[in-house]
Amino acid sequence: MYANTPLVIALSKGRPLKQLLERLDQLDISPIEDMLVSRKLVFDTHHSNIKLMVLRGLDVATYVDHGIADIGMVGKDVLLEYEGDGFYEPLDLKIAECEMMEAGMVNEPALPRRLRVATKFTQTAKKYYAQKGIQIDMIKLTGAMELAPVMGLAHRIIDIVETGSTLKANGLETKAHVCSISSRLIVNKVAFKTKQIAIQSVIDALGLETG
Repeated sequence: MYANTPLVIALSKGRPLKQLLERLDQLDISPIEDMLVSRKLVFDTHHSNIKLMVLRGLDVATYVDHGIADIGMVGKDVLLEYEGDGFYEPLDLKIAECEMMEAGMVNEPALPRRLRVATKFTQTAKKYYAQKGIQIDMIKLTGAMELAPVMGLAHRIIDIVETGSTLKANGLETKAHVCSISSRLIVNKVAFKTKQIAIQSVIDALGLETG
C-alpha cells in the first residue's frame, strides 16, 4: 500500500495516543517498540520506510507545517490555535471527541459590556467573541480554568468540556457552545505533492476505518 516511499507520521502524546496507535495498527502500521512505555520520541515500524514520532500537540502541527513530518494526528483545539498554513486537514479521525464551551457562574450577576475571559485557547476565544461582537480582555491561563470565575479573575472561561462534572462541582455551567473538538489528520502540503500515492493511501484507509 505504501510502496517504498519514506513517510514520517507524528502523533500527539497524551490520552488519545493509544487510540491513534490502534487506528494505525488497523492499517498495518505499528511500532516495533511499545510507544506507550518507551521514553524514545522516534520509532521504527514494521515498514522499513515508515517512522513514527510522538510529540506534544502543538509540536505535531509545527513538525508537519515545516515538512519534518509528512503526516500528523493532532487535536482540533491545537489546530485552531496554530497560525501556520503549511498543511492540509483532510480527515476527522473521530477520536477524543469533546466540546469547547463558554462557561460562567451559575446565577451570575449582570455582566459588563466588556468581559474578562480566561482561557488557554486565546486565538479561538478572540475569534468567537469577535463573531458575537463582544469586547473582551483576554487572560491566558494554562490550567484550573474553573477557578477564574469563582475567584473573580474572569467573567467567563473558554475550555474543553467532556462531562461537565468539574464545572458543576465549582458552581459553573456552560453558557454556549464554541466548537466541536476531535483528533484530526493533517498532511504537509509539499509532501502531499511529492508522496501523493502513499499519503493518499493512508488518508483513504483511515477514512474507511473512520466510517
